Amino acid sequence: MNIPFQPDGVWYHGSNALFYELREGSTITQWRELAEAFSHKPSALSYEDDGSITHNGTEKGYLYTIDEPVTVGVDCCQHPRTAMDANAEFLTRRPLKLRLICELPL
Repeated sequence: MNIPFQPDGVWYHGSNALFYELREGSTITQWRELAEAFSHKPSALSYEDDGSITHNGTEKGYLYTIDEPVTVGVDCCQHPRTAMDANAEFLTRRPLKLRLICELPL
């Protein structure tokens, strides 16, 4: 699947916890629906070429955006061990400020 990437795009993080700063080594993505799915803490997740996502997560989630500029290669890098397509998952290289967008019910 071709996952679009925009250098000045919005970055998301999904979690089942409330916090205001993302730790170094955390996963971020520009694919909002992927962050939403990960917020439910699934042990299995897959997606189709049409972008539909299925997962077995059962926890209430929270969706965040990164609340500061992010530069690939400096602040984050492509996840080196992902099973997903390019541009799906990135790892943070430093702590990043977050802004809570919404609570995500199951």
